[in-house]
Amino acid sequence: MNSQNGTNSDHDAMLRGQAQILQYLYGSLDGMAIRCCVELHIADIINHHQRPVTLIEISNAIDSPSINIDGLRRLMKFLVHRKLFDETAVNHSDSEDQPLYSLNHCSKWLLHDTDVTLAPLVMMRTDPVTLLHFHGLSRSIKEGGAAFKAAHGDEFFDFCLRNSEYNKVFNEAMACTAKITTNAIVSSYKDGFLGSKGSVVDVGGGIGTAVSEIVKAFPHLKGINFDLSHVVSGAPSYDGVTHVAGNMFNSIPTADTIFMKWILHDWSDKDCIKILQNCRKAISTKTGKLIIVEIVQQPTTHDVFDDIRLTYDMVMFSYFSCARERTEREWKKLLEEGGFSRYNIIKIPALQSIIEAFP
Repeated sequence: MNSQNGTNSDHDAMLRGQAQILQYLYGSLDGMAIRCCVELHIADIINHHQRPVTLIEISNAIDSPSINIDGLRRLMKFLVHRKLFDETAVNHSDSEDQPLYSLNHCSKWLLHDTDVTLAPLVMMRTDPVTLLHFHGLSRSIKEGGAAFKAAHGDEFFDFCLRNSEYNKVFNEAMACTAKITTNAIVSSYKDGFLGSKGSVVDVGGGIGTAVSEIVKAFPHLKGINFDLSHVVSGAPSYDGVTHVAGNMFNSIPTADTIFMKWILHDWSDKDCIKILQNCRKAISTKTGKLIIVEIVQQPTTHDVFDDIRLTYDMVMFSYFSCARERTEREWKKLLEEGGFSRYNIIKIPALQSIIEAFP
C-alpha cells in the first residue's frame, strides 16, 4: 500500500514538474502578449471610455480597416486569464454573452498618457534586440564574456551609441522606470533630501528624469544630470537642472550630494570601486553623502519583488559579463574600498533599496 502511494506521489510530482517546465517555456508569450496590448493601445481605449467596454468597442477604436476580431477576442481572453484585465459577463437572452472589459491594477501600468507607466519598458524588454542575446547564455557560461556582445558584436552601451533607434527605446524605458522609482524615493526619503544642501549630481542620470523629479520635490537643491554626451544631447530641459556630459570613470562634477540609481550593478567590483572613489573625490563638503539606489539581494526576506530581483541578476549577467545584483555584504565591501566608511540601507516601496553612504 505504501509503495503504491509512493508511486502515485512520484507520478503527481512529475506531472506537476512537467506543467511547471511548460509554463516557464511558454512564459515568453506573456511578454509578447503584453507588448501586443501596448502596441494596440488597448488599456488606453478602455480608459478613454471611462467605463467597461465590449470587444466591438475595443476593435472599433483600433486604427485598422481589417481587424481580426477572433484574434482580438483570444488575446483578451488570454490577458484576462493572466489577470491583466477584468471581465464582467453580461447576459443577453436573445444573443451570445458579450463580456465587458475593464482596467485593473495591472493594466493601469500599460497606459501611455499617464504620469507613471511601464509601457516603454514593455517595448524595450520585448524588442528583438533585447531578446536575441538570451540565446547565448550557455555560451557565456562555457566561454565567459557577455551574451549581448556575442550576439550583437558590441558591448551594450557601444551598441546604443551606434544604434540611435534602439538607444531611444532604451532611454525611454529607463526614463519610465526612473519616474516610478524616484516617486518611491521622494515619498520615502524626504528627510534624506531635506537634510541635503547645495547641489545634487545624478551620475549616469540618462535624460534627467530622476534628478528633475528630485529638484521638483526639493526646490532648495540644484540638480546636475551627468551622463555620456550622446545621452545628454537628447535630454529635455528641466527647471533647476543642468545637463553635463562626461565619463564617470574620469571624474564626476563636484556636489554636496551624489546620487546614483541603478548604475553600479552594470559594472565589475573593480570598476565600481573606481566609480565610488571618484564619487568620494566629488563630494564637496564634510556633511556630503552618496545616495545609491540599487537592488540589495536579501534571500531571507519576503516581499513582492523577491522573485524579480533574482531574475534581474540573470538579466545583468546576460548584458555584461561582470554585472550583478549584490548582497549587503558585497555592497559593504565595495563601499569601504571606495572610501565610504559608514552606510545605511533604507527600504522603499520599490524593487531597489536606498544605500546611504558617508565618507
